[in-house]
Amino acid sequence: MDAWLDANATSLVVVLAAATAVLLVLVLVLLVLWRRARRGARLAAREKAAAERDRLDLELTLAEQGGRLRMVRELHEVAVRALTVIVTQAEGARSAATQDPAVAARTAGAIADSARAVLADLRRVADVALDGEQEAGAPPALTNLTELVEGIRGEGLEVELVETGEPHELREGAEVAVLRILQEALANALAHGGPGTHAKVTLGWTDDGLQLLVEDDGIRAEAIRNGLDPYAEAQRQGYTVGDDLAALTQVPTGRGITEMRERTELFGGVFEAHTVAGVGFTVQAVFPALRFHNAVQGAPSGPR
Repeated sequence: MDAWLDANATSLVVVLAAATAVLLVLVLVLLVLWRRARRGARLAAREKAAAERDRLDLELTLAEQGGRLRMVRELHEVAVRALTVIVTQAEGARSAATQDPAVAARTAGAIADSARAVLADLRRVADVALDGEQEAGAPPALTNLTELVEGIRGEGLEVELVETGEPHELREGAEVAVLRILQEALANALAHGGPGTHAKVTLGWTDDGLQLLVEDDGIRAEAIRNGLDPYAEAQRQGYTVGDDLAALTQVPTGRGITEMRERTELFGGVFEAHTVAGVGFTVQAVFPALRFHNAVQGAPSGPR
């Protein structure tokens, strides 16, 4: 055996070296394939999250269209009631005219006829709006909140959800408005802070109202992503009371901010957004009487 080993030592070394090389190549190939598969899985997860976000965005858009049609219908209902009064008054004037009855009667008759024509037109528009509202389908409710949060988490935003108080049912348009504001706030946090940004979402319910608060640490997350110590960076930049005051007093601008503010004010709320120096961005929408608000006639004193 020793003699055979001595005689074939070179061949054995070559065979072992070749086997080792083959194993190394296989390990490298498997490693490359594993990394590709992992990268593909991450990409697929991001694409799935983006597709889910687009789907929810479409649902909210359709729901908003339905909400607008509902508001148009309610506004027209108000106008219809007012015109009904006009018709009644005009007909009363025609019946009660004593001075120059012929002219008064013709004038009152013209008023009544015009009002009736407008009334008919408004009723037709209201019918069209009602049909569009029904075709839009049921809007997403706040039960879609988890779905919205999970979708944005899949894109790399770390979301913490906190809810306080006793939740109560909202009108359809109000639910969509809250979801839209939250969606825009989280999208802004991801866009400006990038993956790894932490956003805390707080829903504070009151007897008739709701407070939505979204706080992110996008500035701090960006510093960490760039390999910097966020606390040392804050000290290096030397934030002052003036910086904090500017963050609280300067009004942020942009399409997203404008749309969030408009949606908040439409339902009788107060919108506020500001930068937290060295940390990130905060968005707050406070609705004092959201429970019964319909965005048209305000908040009545009782349930619908």
